[in-house]
Amino acid sequence: MFNNKKKELSIERQKELLAVLENRFEKNMHRHKGLEWKQVLLKLEADMEKLWSLNQMELTGGEPDVVSFDQKNNQYIFFDCSVETPKDRRNICYDREALDKRKQNKPHNSAMDMAFEMGIEILTEEQYRFLQQLGSFDTKISSWLKTPDNIRKLGGALFGDRRYNSVFIYHNGADSYYSVRGFRGFLKV
Repeated sequence: MFNNKKKELSIERQKELLAVLENRFEKNMHRHKGLEWKQVLLKLEADMEKLWSLNQMELTGGEPDVVSFDQKNNQYIFFDCSVETPKDRRNICYDREALDKRKQNKPHNSAMDMAFEMGIEILTEEQYRFLQQLGSFDTKISSWLKTPDNIRKLGGALFGDRRYNSVFIYHNGADSYYSVRGFRGFLKV
């Protein structure tokens, strides 16, 4: 499940990724009013493992961007900001337990396992609703959301999408999977 390989990027890839992140940051100032790229860059350059995780978010189609700053913990918060759920994180069930319970037609992975392997976390319902205030996301696709234990213990899992200019949160069996459902992640740097 977890890949123990060293989480490093080549110098060339670091430069490429930082250029992509800076460009996205500058083009989407409405997501992070009052924040400066120079300060974000300092944090990223100080934590190569977090940069590796952002690269994983980028490579799977997440288009990560800064959405807030946690002053208490001195951390920038990155969310997947792709218009639809990242393309390379779809067609998966919710977690390992759900994946293991499937006897037939198992998906290739689970949202929770993928997030763990990438070094990120899945958005909660609250975070998903916050993201939707920054734009229109998941108008054709849906995203698994971090599910409260009391729901998960009963076999369910939550997902969300945006339809009719409104955000909807639904439930499904955690072992279900669809080509139009993936997950969005976040990372604190």
